[in-house]
Amino acid sequence: MTERRSKFARRLRLAGLVAVAFAACARAPTQPHYVLESPPASPDLVGKLSFRETKSEDTLIDLAPALGVGYVELLAANPGVDPWLPGETRLAVPGARLLPSGKREGIVVNLGDLHLYWFPKNGPPRAYAIGIAKDGYATPTGVTSVKAKREKPPWIPGESAHRDDPNLPASIPPGPDNPLGEFAMYLGWPSYLIHGTNDARGVGRHSSRGCIRLYPPDIAELYAQAPIGTPVRVVFEPVKLGWVGGELYLEVNPDADESLELDETGKIAAPKKLDLRAQVLRAAGKQAARIDWTVVERAASRRIGVPSQITKPAVTAGLTPKDH
Repeated sequence: MTERRSKFARRLRLAGLVAVAFAACARAPTQPHYVLESPPASPDLVGKLSFRETKSEDTLIDLAPALGVGYVELLAANPGVDPWLPGETRLAVPGARLLPSGKREGIVVNLGDLHLYWFPKNGPPRAYAIGIAKDGYATPTGVTSVKAKREKPPWIPGESAHRDDPNLPASIPPGPDNPLGEFAMYLGWPSYLIHGTNDARGVGRHSSRGCIRLYPPDIAELYAQAPIGTPVRVVFEPVKLGWVGGELYLEVNPDADESLELDETGKIAAPKKLDLRAQVLRAAGKQAARIDWTVVERAASRRIGVPSQITKPAVTAGLTPKDH
């Protein structure tokens, strides 16, 4: 009897271990971002993912500045959450960002994810949420540089500002009514600036006439570090790929129209179909056999702006990890 009980107990323990292993495997595809909470050092990633428990009185438009992220990216990362009545829920705070492609120096502004990336000569890169052009306006893409800097700048409304509001004065001095905030960096493109704001709720949104707005602490930090002559490159890359800890990650953000729709309505009614196969294969290189195309398709359809691991572990894929 004792021997039979012992065998039965061993079977129960074995069954329990199998069940735990199966459950862990089953959970893995639905929790693809846990590595990003404490990511390994990577030349392709900045920041980390975190979470925030909301209270019944919270709204996403007020939480975004408090969390240091943009309103649109907070909406995208939490599909199905009512921005005005989120209730008591757990929000993903999308602080982890893959870096844009191309040369990584000076300032790179990505209109495709509403972020400015600062690459200091000494030290790790930084990512800042930005407010960009509202409907009917645009920020040019291309290469320019910081031509001048000014603390406590006056605002000289341009023709479009006077057209929108004929009662605007010719100049608005520094202070609480000045939309440039405390710091301004003037670009080689006339009338386009990187500046602060007097209303933090406009950062991370489509809120300007083409200028690039940062949260007050972020513009203060950037202003102090980026000298006159700093190169500035403005791109539009809603889809980015990069390597983190030997695995390929994919970050898909809403495109220009979807981002504006998300800003204005709080949701994307009908996401467009994306074919990312060629772009993913180029980034994967010799590790293309490891791509999990199911995860790629899910990231493309959801557009949550949080990087997803799209490679299967090398052992599972029957490969030996090599330089990509």
